[in-house]
Amino acid sequence: MAPISDWIVLSNPMNNPLYPFGVSNMPYNAGYKIWQILGGLIAWLIDVIVPGNRVSLWLMGDAVSNALGMILMVIVIFAVCFIVNLTMIWVERKVLGRLMDRRATMIGPLGYLQCLGDGLKTFLKEHIVPDKADHMTYMWAVSIIVGSSVLVAGMIPLSYRFFLHDYGAGLLIIFGLFAVAPLMILVAGWSQNNKYSLIGGMRGAAQMISYEIPILLVFAAVALMAGSFNINEIVRYQSENTWFIIPQIIGFVVFIVAGTAEAERIPFDLPEAEAELVEGWQTEYGGMKWGLIMLSEYFRGYVVCALGVIMFLGGWDIPFLGAETWGAELAFLLKVFLLFFIMAWTRGTLCRIRTDQILNLGWKVLLPLAILNLFVVVVLKVGGLF
Repeated sequence: MAPISDWIVLSNPMNNPLYPFGVSNMPYNAGYKIWQILGGLIAWLIDVIVPGNRVSLWLMGDAVSNALGMILMVIVIFAVCFIVNLTMIWVERKVLGRLMDRRATMIGPLGYLQCLGDGLKTFLKEHIVPDKADHMTYMWAVSIIVGSSVLVAGMIPLSYRFFLHDYGAGLLIIFGLFAVAPLMILVAGWSQNNKYSLIGGMRGAAQMISYEIPILLVFAAVALMAGSFNINEIVRYQSENTWFIIPQIIGFVVFIVAGTAEAERIPFDLPEAEAELVEGWQTEYGGMKWGLIMLSEYFRGYVVCALGVIMFLGGWDIPFLGAETWGAELAFLLKVFLLFFIMAWTRGTLCRIRTDQILNLGWKVLLPLAILNLFVVVVLKVGGLF
């Protein structure tokens, strides 16, 4: 029987011949080392019970370590995204509290534990489904909304070394998954057999479709200037030249406004409109389902802020230090929280606007501005300035 120190060995993950990435990946490395500790402990316990068995060696082999490392990598990325979103909820509450001349949440250190308490409360509530609702679409719609929001958030890289996968067409994939929600919101509103939910679902679908087109044109302008849809390439191009907020200030404004509407945040939260539609398309969702829907909205808000940072604020690039430097992840998150602060500030300042104003803003203002921004980028590229 070998001692436990022979089973728990923290080796360099890149020495594994099955290492799946061409560069060092922080989440994978963390997951790999977690498995080396947990797997080594399990292998040692099995070896204590059955000395000289092959299962212990198999558990610590390259193939199993790689597979479990990738599974734990996904858990690590989700945990980071979850903590970031809890922090965003806390930031918004604190900002709104100060705008209202009060101190906001006070439970726990600086009020941070209020978010955990609210989440626990929703999970303990009763699971209720309306009798006349379409049960299959009622459950599947919210599952797809929440699942797609979490998936998109997990696909956002925090730096050149903190990513799920280096997608060649990263922006397009993220936009495609981000666009799943409008259809599912319409389905969710219809499935509840409630007129308020249906009206909210129709409003949500109309609003999101109206603002997806300007966002897509902004994506096209960014990809055209950087010469790639790859997120790493876009960040690297800005690091070597200049942040895109300078030549594409129009595109930045269009994206922030349209992204706020896509995330259904005030002043574009008309699909919920609790004053006139009870709770909009979420009316018949309660307890854990409602809590997950609200969490998914913050995930989508995080995605909007993160994409704004990647496309216009240099991503994880630090001025005078470059993109591939220590503290890149922290720099990226600080920029994300800066944009989210603007969103929270807007929520505490502006009131909800009417349906016709929302649609007119999308089609008559943001769409022409997005086209103008694309034209400016074409001129700059043809002129050889970028």
